[in-house]
Amino acid sequence: MLPSVYRGLKIIIHDGLTAKHAIRSYSTATGAARRLEGKVALITGGASGLGNATAHQFIQHGARVIIADVDSKLGQQVATELGSAAHFVRCDVTVEAQVKDAVEAAMGRHGKLDIMYNNAGIPGPSVPPSIADLDLDEFDKVMQINVRGIVAGIKHAARVMIPAGSGSILCTSSICGVLGGLGPHPYTISKFAIPGIVKTVASELCKNGIRINCISPGPIPTPMSVGQIAQFYPGATREKIVEIMNGVGELKGANCEEIDVAKAALYLASDEAKYITGHNLVVDGGFTSFKSFSFPHPHQIV
Repeated sequence: MLPSVYRGLKIIIHDGLTAKHAIRSYSTATGAARRLEGKVALITGGASGLGNATAHQFIQHGARVIIADVDSKLGQQVATELGSAAHFVRCDVTVEAQVKDAVEAAMGRHGKLDIMYNNAGIPGPSVPPSIADLDLDEFDKVMQINVRGIVAGIKHAARVMIPAGSGSILCTSSICGVLGGLGPHPYTISKFAIPGIVKTVASELCKNGIRINCISPGPIPTPMSVGQIAQFYPGATREKIVEIMNGVGELKGANCEEIDVAKAALYLASDEAKYITGHNLVVDGGFTSFKSFSFPHPHQIV
């Protein structure tokens, strides 16, 4: 991607963990349109980015939401802004006991857990790009959060959903887990793992009436991803970086935004998706659907 600037520059996809301000372009739901009425959801990485946007959507559609995040200050602030339907718990997904406590907080507060959204994740370092220079300690850190943290969330959600005989588990993946070469190796490897986790868990939990799916977004110009791309374009304005990121899309007339992922999560969490499990919902405007041959134009042939 963008080979004329830097061969190692990859598309950085935001998982929604560290951006400090989510786009407030949420829809309003009333009456019959409230698709999660009475449901209880737990969202890891819920204080910002995709998690924040999804929390807004879930609450507007009638859900009560537990926001789990490592950022206590921002998490509590977001929960306060969302009102009585939201509650914050501090949760580091690399610590299994804290994931268990977050699930128990939902059970203790509401008596059930209908939706578990394993959204927490990090991109890891953008450079060095070469596998020959890979720092395995950094690799382990990314895998601890992006893979082990998701498995911990699934495990403890399953423990309370199995007796209930129902539930919807969601995970945030990425188009970096669909095509190679779009992101740093640790991030890409972790995201390729998530659809596999979803499929193997679906093979068991479908017998208990529990659905599990993942979402793979395309590039989204969140504050975190804009900051990372900006490293390769010193002096460029934020507007220019956003323009560059939006420019990699293939679907004319539309750009991928946080709200698009939030609405995908809303659908998969709702009863409208009652027969969908083991699925990877790719939200990328067709980016990973095709690749065109770069034949030269006839006038370029001498």
